[in-house]
Amino acid sequence: MSAGSETFDALLLRVGRLNYAWSNTESLLIHLIAGLAGTDKDTAVIIFLTLNTTRARIDLVERLAKMPRIPGEQRQRILALTGKVMKHSALRNRYSHSIYAFDPESGDARTILMRIADRKDDIKVGQSQAIDAAALSDVEAAIRDLAELNGDFWQLIRDFDYPA
Repeated sequence: MSAGSETFDALLLRVGRLNYAWSNTESLLIHLIAGLAGTDKDTAVIIFLTLNTTRARIDLVERLAKMPRIPGEQRQRILALTGKVMKHSALRNRYSHSIYAFDPESGDARTILMRIADRKDDIKVGQSQAIDAAALSDVEAAIRDLAELNGDFWQLIRDFDYPA
């Protein structure tokens, strides 16, 4: 087994952990939707599942938090947490929405992002990034941050007595 394939295998394990940490933390938005909208958790689950992207779910939570009836401290804590989640979305999207390619000679792996980037006068397709020690470190850091955010969300849910 080459060093490139060992790094790739290590990345796949971390991407699985990243996706688990991401979905586990994102699902806590259900409690924020319920609390902010003044509804029960079952209704919030339906709202959450109807919105099919993280961005849409975060937008809803942030808009609800910005309503005039939401106290300033509560609003600020929610916006801080949603901002931290979105900080990790680009990295999560990179590894969840990429294809993986291997150099035929070295065996080194890289991601190719399955996204079109519109520019002023052209488009960019297939942004590529090496899978190396730095990539592994970035994913590990995101996993740690999401675990911490998970705890912060639960604290907020308890502090504001949102449906749990």
